[in-house]
Amino acid sequence: MLEAAEAGHALDKAAFERAVPRLRTALLQAQYALKEAGAGPVLVLLSGLAGGGRSETANRLTEWMDPRFVRVTAFGPRTEEERLHPPAWRYWTALPPKGRVGIFMNAWYTEAIAAHLDDLRDADRLDGTLQRIREHEQMLADEGVQLVKVWLHMRREDLRARLEKLDSDKRTTWRVTAEHWRGYRRYHRNHDLFEHVLRETSTASAPWSVVEGADERFRDVAIGKLVLASLRAAARPARRAHAAAPVAPAALENVKRLRDLDLTLALPDDDYDRQLEALQGRVAKLTRGKRFAKRSLVVVFEGVDAAGKGGAIRRLTAALDARSYHLIPVAAPTDEERAHPYLWRFWRYVPRRGGIAIFDRSWYGRVLVERVEGYAPPADWLRAFDEINRFEEDLARAGAIVVKLWLHISQAKQLERFREREGTPFKSFKIGPEDWRNRKKWPAYEHAIADMIDRTSTEIAPWTLVEAEDKRFARIKVLRTLVERLEAELRRKR
Repeated sequence: MLEAAEAGHALDKAAFERAVPRLRTALLQAQYALKEAGAGPVLVLLSGLAGGGRSETANRLTEWMDPRFVRVTAFGPRTEEERLHPPAWRYWTALPPKGRVGIFMNAWYTEAIAAHLDDLRDADRLDGTLQRIREHEQMLADEGVQLVKVWLHMRREDLRARLEKLDSDKRTTWRVTAEHWRGYRRYHRNHDLFEHVLRETSTASAPWSVVEGADERFRDVAIGKLVLASLRAAARPARRAHAAAPVAPAALENVKRLRDLDLTLALPDDDYDRQLEALQGRVAKLTRGKRFAKRSLVVVFEGVDAAGKGGAIRRLTAALDARSYHLIPVAAPTDEERAHPYLWRFWRYVPRRGGIAIFDRSWYGRVLVERVEGYAPPADWLRAFDEINRFEEDLARAGAIVVKLWLHISQAKQLERFREREGTPFKSFKIGPEDWRNRKKWPAYEHAIADMIDRTSTEIAPWTLVEAEDKRFARIKVLRTLVERLEAELRRKR
């Protein structure tokens, strides 16, 4: 792929001056069309040789477009806060919303290459990283993000000439660093690595465009045209197939597993009070210890309506330092959240090391309520299973302990609690028309729950089914599950 960019392309001044006014007008028109359509976003990834002109290219693009709707993010060495989060966290949180353009400089490719150059022997690690990049970019593309991946390249002699020119001028010498000269000296050594990275990550939904950077005029016009094509493509009405392959019914044994839960399990008051205090104490000790400071905790509460999630959460938070946890109640997405990929609303709340995030409902809404109610087409919720598993794998790889709890009750118990809520003034806010509508779709939800458990209960993030007809029993099981997972994980050496 790189050889095509080593042919000495150039654009004379007259041709450049003729092309630019038309290109700028077209870019602005396409940018406003994207904004009006609320489509996209368009995400431009600028990678390539150190000293190849990434900064100048980003500046040119913002000059040619309306800068109010363009965000340039240059990723350098990780900050202390970024090091406390999963590696992808800083990219997740910087994604532009629909209708906007984002320009990422030195993003995940620069980081992957730098990590490999630090340990050239670990080829398997690089290939694993590239696989995760492909999966992440496919997810972005599936969510409507238009990716423009540009690799700025040039011949070795052109790179040297560019660096010497910048270094010899007092006005531009600051742009040349030791890293740029190191990259020049290692040009041939790195060439095969760059070729491998590009070949392995150029896909149908996120292809690479290799642009020669020696001639600035040629570079700027070529990249401007690439961005223009992507803006236009993103603004066109999506042609999504609403029909999907037939969905296999949930395995009968998984539905049976739900139906066979012993919902008669209960705890006497004395046992409950004694165990509650003891388990809360153990949770407090485990989450305030030195070992936990290097980890984080993500707790997902899901369950049947009126299963008692709120009460279980309150017994958990009573054991925690209020400064260490963040409780996230998940409801219908806001306009801002709908303008980003589905998982973005959850990426924002990933805890730092030593922190705790408690989700009262979660990303599983896509494969439950959105599936059953028809808010998401089959194509979206079917691919969500893999996206969720990869997300939780990213969390675990970064040190998070992921605990997922499904609280279950019978239809009869749900009806009893619904009526109690309607008849109790301080509980009436908990019940509404939507709850009664969902209740009518119990069989559909039952099959969706069984699918969810089957497809997303993994070794690193297993589901725990909690028998919740007796609220005291459920609360104790929740706390005991947390204690056991914390103790097991904190004993492990990482």
